[in-house]
Amino acid sequence: MPTFDIKIPKTGESVTECTITVIHAKVGDLVQEDDELFEVTSAKTAASVPSPVAGKVVQINYTEGETVPVGQVLLVIDTAADATAEPAAAPAAAASPAPEASAQPSASPVVEQTLTKGSIERWYSPVVLELAKKAKVSQDELDKISGTGFGGRVSKADITRYIEQQKGAPAPQLPRAVQPATAAAAPARPAVSAPAVSVGPEDKVIPMDPIRRIIADRMVQSVQVAPHVTSFIKVDITNLVKWREAHKDEFKQREGVALTYMTPFIEAVAKALKDFPRINAAVDGYNIIERKHIHVGMAVALPDGNLVVPVVRDADKLSRSGIAEQVSLLAAKSRQGKLSPDEMTGSTFTISNYGASHTLFGTPIINQPEVAILGIGAIEKEPSILETEAGDVIAIRHKIYLSLSFDHRIIDGMLGGAFLHAIAQHLEDWKQD
Repeated sequence: MPTFDIKIPKTGESVTECTITVIHAKVGDLVQEDDELFEVTSAKTAASVPSPVAGKVVQINYTEGETVPVGQVLLVIDTAADATAEPAAAPAAAASPAPEASAQPSASPVVEQTLTKGSIERWYSPVVLELAKKAKVSQDELDKISGTGFGGRVSKADITRYIEQQKGAPAPQLPRAVQPATAAAAPARPAVSAPAVSVGPEDKVIPMDPIRRIIADRMVQSVQVAPHVTSFIKVDITNLVKWREAHKDEFKQREGVALTYMTPFIEAVAKALKDFPRINAAVDGYNIIERKHIHVGMAVALPDGNLVVPVVRDADKLSRSGIAEQVSLLAAKSRQGKLSPDEMTGSTFTISNYGASHTLFGTPIINQPEVAILGIGAIEKEPSILETEAGDVIAIRHKIYLSLSFDHRIIDGMLGGAFLHAIAQHLEDWKQD
């Protein structure tokens, strides 16, 4: 009986477990592709997991409410119930290749075969399959592509990037850093235990929910991993405020979405990241990984007090309207608990808007494995001295504090300050272009 394992997905860079909130299927149910199978809570979001295959549910290993490690098999589907299932070929993940696979020179039949068996990490969408077929990408090649999509799937961007690399010179593989012998022999940092907390008879004990536990663990991890430094700058955004007030109604009528301040801030950040690629990076041992794509995460507060960080992908390639549309869509899905794992992973830089709660400035904690995070304070009116041809004058201006927390392992104060100043310049010189 050919089967397909549906595993607990990895919904974030540092997520190791998920809590099962809802299981929509039961043993014996027939399911189609894209039918919702279950929902999980993890990495600051509630995510629905669809079925990548059609078939019959023959096994369910866990129940609602259980917290399960990422990668564990939750459901098993018998794909023989699907008329399109291929009965004979061995799974793609088998240790030794199937004779059928080696006998077929064409990439397309071999690739399509993986749709009916294997694990969720090696399922390929029709778009990916079609692109692989046209580019004559073999099964072995496809299986070796590192997937950045939901559950480790190969996304359209992944296969497109691979094909583009094959057209020219092979992309250089970033070697793992050679660790010095002294570093390898260095003792592990001793675990730090929290002090004992006394609980009074009238005190209320509130267990953290799964999302809050994950947030707590990740914040501690980030501070332990990255030496944080925070720089501040005060920015005159009067031009931006006037532009938004003059155009927000027209924009809403034309585009169908609200023109929030997050849109110009993401635009300014994306422009600055193109000029400062070292900020759009990650640290792997003694290697610095400068990301090719600019994916900006934006922290969204939920009604229950938790936070989620949906991602605006390729923000530097989007128009102002495109950014606004993504901001509106992701914010709405965040508050409705409908974000998919794809929409929660892969950010290369994060923005935290604590100004929404009337906070002037703060020191945000880096969202690992990123190396910097921007904090946005509240907009305030204040008197300022302006230089004019007729001399200095006092005027009321709209000011805001920006704070940049950065990883001092690879970002020094001068670089962090220059990047922060670049964002400020984009905002202060705001034009309607």
